[in-house]
Amino acid sequence: MKTVTEFPRKVIEFPDMGIVMPDGCRLSARIWMPEDAADDPVPAILEHLPYRKRDGTIFRDQLTHPYFAGHGYASIRVDMRGNGDSEGLMDDEYSEQELQDACDVIAWAAAQPWCNGNVGMMGISWGGFNCLQVAAKQPPALKAVISLCSTVDRYADDIHYKGGCLLIENFGWASTMLSYSSRPPDPLIAGGNRWRDLWLDRLENQPFLAPLWLSHQHRDAYWKRGSICEDFSAVKAAVLSIGGWHDGYRNTISHLVTNIEAPVKGIVGPWIHKYPHYAGPRPAIGFLQEALRWWDRWLKGAETGVEADPDYRAYVMDSVRPARWHPERPGRWVAEQEWPSSNVKVEAIDLIPEGAKPAIVATPQSCGLAGGEYFPFTFGSELPGDQRPDDALSVCFDRPVLDRAIDIVGAPELLVRVASDRPQANIAVRLCDVHPDGASELISYGVLNLTHRNSHELPEALPPGESVSARVVLDQCAYRVPAGHRLRIAVSNAYWPMIWPSPEPVRLDLSKATLNLPVRPLATGDEVSFPAPEGATPWQTETIRPASSERHVDRDEKTGIVTLSITDDFGAVRDLAHGLANGSMVREVWAIHPDDPSSASGKTHWTQTLSRNGWSVRTETFAAIHSDPQNFVLSARIEAYEGENRVFERDFEQKIPRALV
Repeated sequence: MKTVTEFPRKVIEFPDMGIVMPDGCRLSARIWMPEDAADDPVPAILEHLPYRKRDGTIFRDQLTHPYFAGHGYASIRVDMRGNGDSEGLMDDEYSEQELQDACDVIAWAAAQPWCNGNVGMMGISWGGFNCLQVAAKQPPALKAVISLCSTVDRYADDIHYKGGCLLIENFGWASTMLSYSSRPPDPLIAGGNRWRDLWLDRLENQPFLAPLWLSHQHRDAYWKRGSICEDFSAVKAAVLSIGGWHDGYRNTISHLVTNIEAPVKGIVGPWIHKYPHYAGPRPAIGFLQEALRWWDRWLKGAETGVEADPDYRAYVMDSVRPARWHPERPGRWVAEQEWPSSNVKVEAIDLIPEGAKPAIVATPQSCGLAGGEYFPFTFGSELPGDQRPDDALSVCFDRPVLDRAIDIVGAPELLVRVASDRPQANIAVRLCDVHPDGASELISYGVLNLTHRNSHELPEALPPGESVSARVVLDQCAYRVPAGHRLRIAVSNAYWPMIWPSPEPVRLDLSKATLNLPVRPLATGDEVSFPAPEGATPWQTETIRPASSERHVDRDEKTGIVTLSITDDFGAVRDLAHGLANGSMVREVWAIHPDDPSSASGKTHWTQTLSRNGWSVRTETFAAIHSDPQNFVLSARIEAYEGENRVFERDFEQKIPRALV
């Protein structure tokens, strides 16, 4: 990445500007703007997050926000209520309070003498979600958003449920937020003992969100609120949607470009859950330059040509050897002026011959360990590996060896006719690229809780022994399968630890399976291009403890239990400007017996540390989940330390009845 140090306008920074909400709650904002903005007002760009501007997102903030400011914007990074250096309490993600706070910040910014009255909002993940939801509320000053790695449907396409199946990330993310939000404000911002009072109040009211999310197992009013797919027409601001093929949120770009009535464009690269100017796998792109084209058009009225950009720009990845991490994905950029595109043709492929015996799907519960993380994050061994171990536990339909390369662009589907011997059953479908030597690379996957075959809102128990029809939609993808390879469709009724297992062991009789494969004419090279990545001066730190990551799968030959153990040590660093040192580490353990879905269990343990000049605090959070056929059982614990003294402890425990999950 090229570091830019000279900008058209000189930048000044305000590390803690208070923005007081109508109820008196003070939010802390870090703001960069041109030095002369009061004389020559500029548009504002808001990023509104719970992830701590002082020590959480600072790496990417340093690259991004000063860059925007130097090009004539006031770039505002706000700690959400109840997090970081802001006052108040947070009770859930995307709450009405959170969204109203964002609307109030937008109104505040638009009214400042250094602002020209136009505001944009941006963010990745949480920030990508809430900028879309805020846009649907139509605050008058909000003219444009850039949403990365986000969703339009909080139930069907977030970390909670997928195809009506319970994602294990539902519990994992609740554990993460319990840890993230357990930390205090920086005493240099909240001086005296105020930081401690805010911290203890925050700890006392800190929610463990897994029971809440598990209390809504179907697509009810809880999930509909904030899901902009309920009314795409509510979004009037211009939307640039960006995502990555190695991220969990691959589908949103297509959904937005297909459905938004306001100006909208989409870009999908080969990336994990990161901003694309520093993301991996490479190639990264000049995201900041692309963003400036968007902001300049919709916030300054400049003619930048963004309206003429193709609706959908996607990176078609070449076939590679399966690996848990790819520093680079070779391929090419393709462009569709309109999306959905008439260039993409759907080929229907029947996998089970007429009159053939049904394929019996009775998968060991440990199938899925080659699947990788739901949204890879660490530039490490979190991608799907060689699929052969999971293929061996699945029913596989192998297509003939290809005599020519094909480009798959879009969302494959599998239409099935299936009978279950239990009233609840899951089905997982993987589309794989099989190399000539048998190596199997995951292209895309989809899962479906078969009780949700007709509705996520009103699921219906399966009639045991009776065949039903269902459609399994796989994630959007863009992938070239070369000549000499073959396609494999692998079907299982377990996918651990991506989704929680069914209450009982299940047998599925698959009597019909038709693959709908979206195929685009073969691209001969890049159809669009992007500038090389740029960024402002990187964050200046001293490393205290280097980051490291470990991932192990073990089988106990005596008990049969299969255990996945993950340790991600995010390291510890000291900020050279303000001196705050922060460190973070998580350990996860996921265990299951291949024959017993009731043996499934998960545990997490997070550690967070903050220190400066003899002052130190630490939080330890623990969480666990298991189930029986009737209930989910959840527990969690927070411990908070000032120095070596434990100043707070709190336990959570709850049992949640299963409802066709």
